Amino acid sequence: MMVGRTSAIAAGLCGALFIGYCIYFDRKRRSDPNFKNRLRERRKKQKLAKERAGLSKLPDLKDAEAVQKFFLEEIQLGEELLAQGEYEKGVDHLTNAIAVCGQPQQLLQVLQQTLPPPVFQMLLTKLPTISQRIVSAQCLAEDDVE
Repeated sequence: MMVGRTSAIAAGLCGALFIGYCIYFDRKRRSDPNFKNRLRERRKKQKLAKERAGLSKLPDLKDAEAVQKFFLEEIQLGEELLAQGEYEKGVDHLTNAIAVCGQPQQLLQVLQQTLPPPVFQMLLTKLPTISQRIVSAQCLAEDDVE
């Protein structure tokens, strides 16, 4: 009986301390004038890290089988996302596929016939940046080998 009462008091005390700490921390956070700026910076860094992580999954461009598998996966993902209405993400995957494609002009012609004009324009505007990032990622990978 005494052990149950003691543990209940201890649990209540721990709960009260936890809630008190939460209130203290929230008040300190809200009164900090730079909190929102730091939060924005942290989110921006996380977004950049995500974009870089997307490039880290690029296949070794010397391995034809890996490139082909990556190409097919990116085309499939891009088509699925476009069908769901997520045009930005779908176009990102299609640009990845075009960048590693052996015959990008033919693929662009097919996509021009199948995609709505605004989506195709979005694809064309993103293509130079993704190609540049892939080239730079490949250069970094070669530098790591040496």
